[in-house]
Amino acid sequence: MVGALAAGLGFGFVVAAQVGPIWLLCVRSVLRGRFPIGVAIGAGAAAIDVTYAALGVAGAAGILKAFPQLRLALGLLGAAILVIIGARTSWSALRIRHGMESTEEVGSPRRALVTALVATASNPLTIASWAAVFTASSAAHLTRGPLGAIALLLGIGLGSLAWFVVLSAVTSVVRRQLGPRTVRWVEAASGIGLIGFGGFLGWRSTQH
Repeated sequence: MVGALAAGLGFGFVVAAQVGPIWLLCVRSVLRGRFPIGVAIGAGAAAIDVTYAALGVAGAAGILKAFPQLRLALGLLGAAILVIIGARTSWSALRIRHGMESTEEVGSPRRALVTALVATASNPLTIASWAAVFTASSAAHLTRGPLGAIALLLGIGLGSLAWFVVLSAVTSVVRRQLGPRTVRWVEAASGIGLIGFGGFLGWRSTQH
């Protein structure tokens, strides 16, 4: 169990550390808000990672493989969600630029958690990726029985959350050194990045 937990921590941390839509969303939100908002986003991402990893273990990856239409529909849905979030982020940056920002734009940890849940869940095709992780872990004898699988899942969640706590802390420190203009540029770049990730997800879904 200790080996499975350690492996899960590593998998969760490394996967979360890859630059992606949630990475951008976390940085953008902490720059605009506070450290707890970034942690809330990390909690939402970790919850979906664990859920998708569990679905991978349960055989959901096989279902997606057997029904390509379902894969396509989920992929396109996820792409649309990311594009919408990216467009709203870009519009938010434009509003700040023209002095139309409202206090609601900063949000709260609760709203950030919900947004992270939706944004992370927007790529259900990652179920197959987590299924591959479990296959590799089983081949390496890291998971033996239900307790080993639970330990790996727990490690994935904690590892993913740990990365976003680190990212949020670093962003909070850097934020103090940045001026309003830099924050606006980061906001705009994050919006474009989210739209780009959404477009890539849609393209990949149609190709596979």
